[in-house]
Amino acid sequence: MAAAQDTGALEEIIVTATKREQTLQDVPISVAVTPAAVLEQAQIRDLIDLQSVVPSLKVSQLNAVGQTNFIIRGFGNGAGNDGIESSVGVFIDGVYRSRSAAALDDLPEVERIEVLRGPQSTLFGKNVSAGAISIVTRKPESEFGGSAEVGFGNYDSKYAKASITGPIGDTLAFRLSGNINQRDGYLENSTTGNDVNDRDRWAVRGDVLWTPTDAVSLRVIADYSEINEVCCGVVQLRNGPASQVIGAPTSVGGMGRPIDDPATLFDGNIVFNTDPANALSGRGISAQLDWEFGAATLTSITAWRNQKNQSYQDVDFTGADIVNKDQANDISTFTQELRLASSGEGRVDWLLGAFFQDESLDTGVDTIYAGDIRGYADRLSGPSANSPGMSNLQFFEYLQGLVTPQIVPGQTYFQPGQGISDHYAMDQRSYSVFSQVDFHVTDRFTLTGGLAYLDDRKEARSNVVMNEPFSALDLQNVPQLPYLGLPANAFAALGGLQFFYGNTANHGPVNYPNANESGVLEGDKLTYAVRAAYDFGAFNAYASYSTGWKAGAYNLSSDSRPPDVNGVGRSAGPEDVEVYEIGLKATFNNGYLNVAVFDQSIDGFQSNAYTGTGYNLVNAGEESVKGVEIDLSYAPTNWLALTAAATYLDAEYESFTQAACVSYDTVRCPVDPLTGRMPNFRDLSGQRPAGIPEWTASVSATLSHEFGSDYTMFLRGEYDYVDDTWLTETTPPDISTWGQSVVNASIGLTNQAQQWDISIWGRNLTDDETIVASFPTVAQDGSYSGYLYPPRTYGLTLRKRF
Repeated sequence: MAAAQDTGALEEIIVTATKREQTLQDVPISVAVTPAAVLEQAQIRDLIDLQSVVPSLKVSQLNAVGQTNFIIRGFGNGAGNDGIESSVGVFIDGVYRSRSAAALDDLPEVERIEVLRGPQSTLFGKNVSAGAISIVTRKPESEFGGSAEVGFGNYDSKYAKASITGPIGDTLAFRLSGNINQRDGYLENSTTGNDVNDRDRWAVRGDVLWTPTDAVSLRVIADYSEINEVCCGVVQLRNGPASQVIGAPTSVGGMGRPIDDPATLFDGNIVFNTDPANALSGRGISAQLDWEFGAATLTSITAWRNQKNQSYQDVDFTGADIVNKDQANDISTFTQELRLASSGEGRVDWLLGAFFQDESLDTGVDTIYAGDIRGYADRLSGPSANSPGMSNLQFFEYLQGLVTPQIVPGQTYFQPGQGISDHYAMDQRSYSVFSQVDFHVTDRFTLTGGLAYLDDRKEARSNVVMNEPFSALDLQNVPQLPYLGLPANAFAALGGLQFFYGNTANHGPVNYPNANESGVLEGDKLTYAVRAAYDFGAFNAYASYSTGWKAGAYNLSSDSRPPDVNGVGRSAGPEDVEVYEIGLKATFNNGYLNVAVFDQSIDGFQSNAYTGTGYNLVNAGEESVKGVEIDLSYAPTNWLALTAAATYLDAEYESFTQAACVSYDTVRCPVDPLTGRMPNFRDLSGQRPAGIPEWTASVSATLSHEFGSDYTMFLRGEYDYVDDTWLTETTPPDISTWGQSVVNASIGLTNQAQQWDISIWGRNLTDDETIVASFPTVAQDGSYSGYLYPPRTYGLTLRKRF
């Protein structure tokens, strides 16, 4: 529900969270709804902005515009690794978006956004083990109309959006919309002098609605979008010894190259030797048929989508030219959903559905050494005690060269152009059948049962080529050294320079399918939900138990290892979700209060920890979270509307014995003095998972006032709070524990007769300085990097409706 601007009464919000229209207060699940008016007033342009009004939802964009992570109630994964699908399903007009980047485009003509919390498998066909985000756009209308808006802001922001709708004959209507969004970057690369974290994107969308009869409608939507941005800036949280070597003057043995200073995290400067580049395009077409006949309605949604994403980045994040990454993917997805739902006029409401997905994915990452790599490796290896003037690496090459002349000091290992090429292809076919039955025992008491069967098959192929001879060495058994009278492990301490496959038995990739690995990952699951709801008059109450499931995942990154090599990396098994929940939805004079209390656990949580060169993909034994969600809306007068929402999460790893080892945890991850290597795993059982804040909250107040019969003015303020949270387990908590305290505001004037309005808005007005994600710096052990929350932005928007 939302407060009306001209009265103290509340307008009913209609949602389709249960695949049929119900009011927000009647739907017996935990769902947050953001209507179009709030989206406009709060200047919510994409799903990253949406989290400011939905505390249980967290959205983060990482080192590329194609890497976006959605988390509900602390659960969610998949960012940065194309083989892992999100635990939060994103649907736009009923169409499933398989990869999160496809939902990042600036939002079209939106009617509302529904965030459904907890497993939704009995109503949605795919990957909703943690929840779902459903975006509903405005349909074409049978009368001509439209809107146009332009906006300007700081950082030379320019924004334009237009939409027109109307009839094409008696039974056909259309809506055509488009937008363009540009902005300078709010960071500056001090090495190149160019802006970073800019915005440059545009999209067009065509929507046609055919209603030949009152019982039949067909809606066809086609869209295309592009993003070409210099993104995303990274700051240093800590410079370890390796980074300090890069920054130290040459007079003391350093490289004399600029590095970022952790003491100036928020000065707006970053240090890359090249600017990061991103190019992403998305296109798709969908058709939805709704056919009402008698006691039921048949719905068919057919869709095809394609997404291409390419990025190029300096991933050592310094002014030295050490290593660069060229990454791209191409994802094509076909989906088909069929639903048959009862009319809702009897004692029993029912829904039957089926979902099918066919997806092909090609992805590749080339991590290539650059011009400064050799000097960097020599300095990391340290000066040789046996041969003054040589590094340990050079002396190692010299000894090898005595037996193998092809090995030349300074010319064999760590050369520009060497590196690793990770290329993968994956075909996925999945289907599900789902059902739900609501039995209205009385006019007030309803029992609900849902059942879903999900089946998933992934067939993956790898083509990984390592052109990096040093990582391919077994440093404890180099053939040449025994001939020279040296022990076999004389240079094992150089293992810290083996950035790829140093801790595997074969010191190299193993491609699949092969004799031992089929490259096929299959699984299926029966999930269900039961719920009881009672209407007490002044409030509704419900209690539910539900299960969810997400299929197994392949690790499409450099840390992908065969299952018999250290037991880590190749794939992860499915996630099984179980949730107990009770809720209360109370409606009172000019307001409502919704409360949900839940106990949610994931057995086999797919942990996707970034370790500095790749992703450590393993299943945690069990992760659980107990929590409370509160949503409040109150309009005490006809000129004031208040909202408040809060989420409390008490999370724990019930069992996690194979968490990725990290260098800062010297107790659980001691370094072997003979190899220079840590164990692969540590035990995090009993520990609170990183990335899950204990408290999140948002509040808003909207003042509105009419001037005569034509003018209405509003003033809106928002406060978004996230308590201090350890961001990720692979970075030390003392430098990666951050919270948020963000203030947004807007003021606007509307002329109702002439249908125009003007608004002034600001986001993060207090310029809250915080970090939203952290990770180990690439190839610099002991160094850690992070991503900044956007600084203060503000602007002016002019809108005209007709």
